[in-house]
Amino acid sequence: MSRQRLDYLIAGPAAPYRGGIADTQNELGKHLVKAGKKTQLITFSKLYPNFLFPGKNQKRKENLNTTVITLEIIHSYNPFRWKKAIQYINKTNPKTLIFRYYTPFLAPLYGWIAKRTNDGIKKIALVDNWIPHERHFWDKLFNRFFGIQVQAFSTFSSEVASQIKDGFKKPIWEGFHPINTNLLPQISSTEARKKLGWESEKSIVLFFGIIREYKGLELLIQAFANKIFNSENIILKVVGECYEDKKKYINLVTHLGLEKIVKFDFEFKTERDIQLIFSGCDLVAQTYHTASQSGVTPIAYFYNKPLVVSDIEGLNTPIKEDNTGVCVKKNPHDIAKGIKYLLSDKIVSNKIENIKKALPRYSWKKWVKDWDEFIQNV
Repeated sequence: MSRQRLDYLIAGPAAPYRGGIADTQNELGKHLVKAGKKTQLITFSKLYPNFLFPGKNQKRKENLNTTVITLEIIHSYNPFRWKKAIQYINKTNPKTLIFRYYTPFLAPLYGWIAKRTNDGIKKIALVDNWIPHERHFWDKLFNRFFGIQVQAFSTFSSEVASQIKDGFKKPIWEGFHPINTNLLPQISSTEARKKLGWESEKSIVLFFGIIREYKGLELLIQAFANKIFNSENIILKVVGECYEDKKKYINLVTHLGLEKIVKFDFEFKTERDIQLIFSGCDLVAQTYHTASQSGVTPIAYFYNKPLVVSDIEGLNTPIKEDNTGVCVKKNPHDIAKGIKYLLSDKIVSNKIENIKKALPRYSWKKWVKDWDEFIQNV
């Protein structure tokens, strides 16, 4: 009796790797299995060489309980070891091979694998980012090399889809960023703040996630120097590992005299930490310079937190469609006005109700159903 063929073999970061992309990869595998799809994940034995990785650790310190088989068989930057992954894929012979694509760094690897795996395997890209935040002259060339090897593209946002359409006339599915189900439930703000040692009587604005130059943290810090906050009881909490020189942000806070109202925590956070941090804040700020989407937005939705975001395509889409926050120009004055407006009791209550109404539209169940239907028709 022949072994049932895999419906999906998905390549990309997954447990034990950490971070938003790995987390959503785990969720994708889990929900495909729930939908009755025979699924397996293949991830990296080596992802980035240490000298290219700006963080402290590439992998989780704690084990993640998952029901999806995950194999660490891909060496991303050693071509002499790509044959192992190719042989495994050809032996497994899945119906569909998914490439989780978020950086041109992976283009040589993915393109090579796609070219040398069985023609009978459908090859689909699942794209987080197409145009990198930090750009290089080879980005278009690498994207092109990878893109010609796949039969179709799928995305988490219409903005990424439109970027791909500029270079390819292949089928493209415009999805949304679903809300992960591995998040721990919201608790009271009072309880969360007590456990975190946070101020109990002040309004707290949260900037969360990996800190990189394109995320515009300096704009948010400068906004807190605005005179409209002189008599306000508002604090900014910056939480996330810094992938650049953190001294520039610390020095900016010192220069502006904001040491009492801007607080830093530069450590990577677990799901338990996330539960406390998002339960304890009042709103979430994403003052990015560039972004096509954000994994922080669905976390904010899960914890019913309104958002202040830069008014840029992709990042602003769910906020405008769902009326769950405010979209502001990328300057400290407008950011400050947006924060003050959103923190008024009547406005914040309205935005929270809108988040609750929007939540069902961002389920993994719906995402997987729509995505699978698209792939079956490719």
